[in-house]
Amino acid sequence: MNHKKWAFLVFFLVIFVAFLAPSCAKKELKSEPTMSEEEARRQAEEEARQRELERQAAIREESLKEDALRAEGERMQSAREMFENEDVFFEFDSASLTAEAQEILRAKAEWLRANPGVRVLIEGHCDERGTNEYNLALGDRRAYSSKAFLTDLGIDDTRISTISYGEERPIASGASEEAWAKNRRAHFVIK
Repeated sequence: MNHKKWAFLVFFLVIFVAFLAPSCAKKELKSEPTMSEEEARRQAEEEARQRELERQAAIREESLKEDALRAEGERMQSAREMFENEDVFFEFDSASLTAEAQEILRAKAEWLRANPGVRVLIEGHCDERGTNEYNLALGDRRAYSSKAFLTDLGIDDTRISTISYGEERPIASGASEEAWAKNRRAHFVIK
């Protein structure tokens, strides 16, 4: 071959290698520093520990809410029972409210204001002395005087109904002044 052709071929090869060499060179990859396995394990443990603490805190918070709701329910039940179980007592052959009876009714009115959806039945009761007819009428007057006092304190009278049982449902048995005094009452039942 001729010298010019060789020179051209060598020149062409040099150019070719010059262009090819950079493209074949190993590229250096930029990589972020990697965690060692120990660091990765520690980080995973810390994340798991944090999740567990958050889970336990959520459980405690839910438990506290449940305790508060339970306590509120018990308080409401206790107040309801107190409302129903605290009777208003009357003197013999009377439907007039004593000072003590008025205080009890003020507390009941306060409870009724705090519980506006509650309706109540007031039962009038008497002791066994007197005729059935007389005691039914007296029981009715006792229930009505309790209702009138509550309505005077602002409780809507449509929330309160009355009934008389006269001497039919005594709470105490016996023919003594102590038993009779317990039976002369207005009793409250939440509907």
